Amino acid sequence: MRHSTLENFAYINAQSRACIAEWLGKIAAADWKQPGDIKLTCLSADFLGRGSHRVIFDLGGNNYRMICKYVFGKKQVHLYICWIGSHHNYDKLCKALKQYTINIY
Repeated sequence: MRHSTLENFAYINAQSRACIAEWLGKIAAADWKQPGDIKLTCLSADFLGRGSHRVIFDLGGNNYRMICKYVFGKKQVHLYICWIGSHHNYDKLCKALKQYTINIY
């Protein structure tokens, strides 16, 4: 996962800095072996269906949403940020059914 994506988002959206730092702290300490483990660390995380291997993280009390693709390797899991934005903009993605395919980062 590229921290620069999160840093750039936090720079533009200063209100998100604390929740992004909190999320990074949680996942840094996580030891995920399978997708279900993600929900043990981030209780509000939701998985997208359709074999997308994507998870949606709620950040900042659900003010922000982040869509990540996950890939479990032999020793670690990789998260790839596909999209991050406000909950309002996430709702727009859902209405357009783009949450399964968007990859802007």
